[in-house]
Amino acid sequence: MKPIKIAIADDYTIYRDGLKIGLTQDENLEVMLEAGDGEDLIKGIETNMPDVIIMDLKMPVMDGMEATKHIKKKYPDMKILVVTMYDDEKFVIHLMEIGANGYLLKNAEAEEIRKAIYSVHETGYYFNNIVSNALLKKLVIKGNIKPSFKEGVELTEREQDVLKLICAEKTANEMGKQLFLSPRSVEGIRQRLIDKVGVRNTAGLVMFAVKNGII
Repeated sequence: MKPIKIAIADDYTIYRDGLKIGLTQDENLEVMLEAGDGEDLIKGIETNMPDVIIMDLKMPVMDGMEATKHIKKKYPDMKILVVTMYDDEKFVIHLMEIGANGYLLKNAEAEEIRKAIYSVHETGYYFNNIVSNALLKKLVIKGNIKPSFKEGVELTEREQDVLKLICAEKTANEMGKQLFLSPRSVEGIRQRLIDKVGVRNTAGLVMFAVKNGII
């Protein structure tokens, strides 16, 4: 297995150093870029392309929200895992809507952060209680309780099969074996779902599935 390349964006050097130590205990994780603000991060990833970015929110020059927007626009397949002290549901919802693949608090254990990195790298998202509760609350507040497909969106049986397996956190290889498809075909269906539903990433597909009673 090739090491997962990690970038850390956080202006608090002590936390950044501690996180790096915790992550590098796993030989399959390689911290190859560190930045103290969003602008330095964006400059750095132009020459050092990470698989997963661990993103703080409050940083000087350019904060994590602006950096996430910029990166997702230019590198839509790059995974962003927010790790911050802000537990406000508004932050969670906003970050997931602009393309973040997961959201953790800074008091999370190194083991959970490592688990989240593997999850966003392999499946495209990591949903913990913080994210799930925030998204479900948003749906209820909006009154979207009765399942209904987005107008004009019709999914084939195969697309629904893939969507359900995405929600079950299966990798492309696992889905391919179960559905007798190649991983490349699975990825093609996943991208078609993203385009058809009109979301930014796999996390958006999960939100769509929950909202429409598919899972």
